Amino acid sequence: MLVLVPAFEPDDRLVRLVEDLRQHLPEARVLVVDDGSGPAHEAFFSDAAAAGAQVLTQPENRGKGAALKLGFAWAAEHAPGSPVATADCDGQHTPVDIARVAERVRPRTMVLGGRRFTGDVPLSSKVGNAISRWVFRAVTGTPVHDTQTGLRGFAADLLPWLQEVEGERFEYEFNLLLQARRAGVRVVEIPIATVYLDENESSHFRPLQDSLRIYVPLARVAGSSLAGFAALLAFVALAGRRIGAGRPPRP
Repeated sequence: MLVLVPAFEPDDRLVRLVEDLRQHLPEARVLVVDDGSGPAHEAFFSDAAAAGAQVLTQPENRGKGAALKLGFAWAAEHAPGSPVATADCDGQHTPVDIARVAERVRPRTMVLGGRRFTGDVPLSSKVGNAISRWVFRAVTGTPVHDTQTGLRGFAADLLPWLQEVEGERFEYEFNLLLQARRAGVRVVEIPIATVYLDENESSHFRPLQDSLRIYVPLARVAGSSLAGFAALLAFVALAGRRIGAGRPPRP
């Protein structure tokens, strides 16, 4: 198994994740993709490499989707035949859940680690995921509880398809769900722990801009009216507590 971790401006939680993976999943290879984080974060990637991860570096920030595609291309060349599990770098995904997701992978199958959003979960995350869940099911007829999860497992035979799906940023993972049925990819979801640290302060998701990237493809599929689509975006934006909070934008 290969664990692929895209990372943009991480902190020491990335290093702890690599250490935990090497301890609890010694058979797994860990690939970290630095999505143009810059010199200020080099030490965290150096420490991740020292802990046992292979580190690839994008020279500039291109987005989560681009980082994942780089990792999938590396996996196709350097780990052929191995299932790939993707995990976020901020400590939201435990080695136990990563292993559980990977174990459920079968040919032409994408496995989702679905959070249940119970306990101390930021309101913006609850509302945003609820909207995505309802709209996605209404448009596609597919019941997915957590459409935005970053913990996913992929069979090795999906690697060519994963590199072809459009999207460079957060919309990429949503596009995978939208295009799975047409590509003959089975989607399986298993429950995982819901972990949010420090009110999800490390997230680089921008409620308005990144929601727009996600919902435009969905609106095209649904043939939604412009007015209805605008109303949906306005609701998502109001739910995002970081709008105007002064976080430096991720291009």
